[in-house]
Amino acid sequence: MLSSKKTMRRETSAGKFSLRRRIIAICLIVFGSAFLATLFINVGMVLAVRKYVYTGAGDLPPRTTVMVLGSQTRGTKLSPVLRDRVEAGISLMKNRKGKKLLLSGDHGEPYYDEVNAMRLYVLANAPSIQEEDIFMDHAGFSTWDSMYRARDVFQVKDLLIVTQEFHISRAVCIARSLGLDAVGYSINQERFSGSSLRYWQFREYFARVKAFFSIVIKPRPRYLGDEIPITGDGRATWI
Repeated sequence: MLSSKKTMRRETSAGKFSLRRRIIAICLIVFGSAFLATLFINVGMVLAVRKYVYTGAGDLPPRTTVMVLGSQTRGTKLSPVLRDRVEAGISLMKNRKGKKLLLSGDHGEPYYDEVNAMRLYVLANAPSIQEEDIFMDHAGFSTWDSMYRARDVFQVKDLLIVTQEFHISRAVCIARSLGLDAVGYSINQERFSGSSLRYWQFREYFARVKAFFSIVIKPRPRYLGDEIPITGDGRATWI
């Protein structure tokens, strides 16, 4: 009788151990598959637009619109990331790589305003750029929203996107998925070293996965609004 009970306990213990092994194996398969899928999306997105991304300003083909994508500000002070983007946009306009400058960023709250900070920087540092050629997109809350609104609100057909290397592939991929004739200017990011750059690259890995699903589903941006053709007077967008 005692032997039988010991045998049953051993069988029960073995069964539990076997169940745990199966659960662990399933979890490893699920997480492994998810990792491979996200890796495939990231590599695929970078490779898909590689021929449309340029690191040298001289090699860039001209486009009607130069788009500068927003980033963090403090009051009217641009973060180093955003300042590099705006300065690159100014340089491209001065070198006639574009006719119109579209500043797209977050102005969702009265106390946080990326686009006016960018506009003020352009006006202060590039008086040669005509005021009527500076457009502001106040509802560029994400890269997806910026590209969607560029097409549907500003009636942009072709554009030159300005942002850092870690961000450029996703931005160009989104734009081209929406039918825009887009190329990208990949700004050198070597001065951003260490933990900050690693964090941006880590975040971008998952942002590309999110962008992939946006490309498939094509959600509407948070706001659209009336059409403001890029061929008009940009001062109509100044708020």
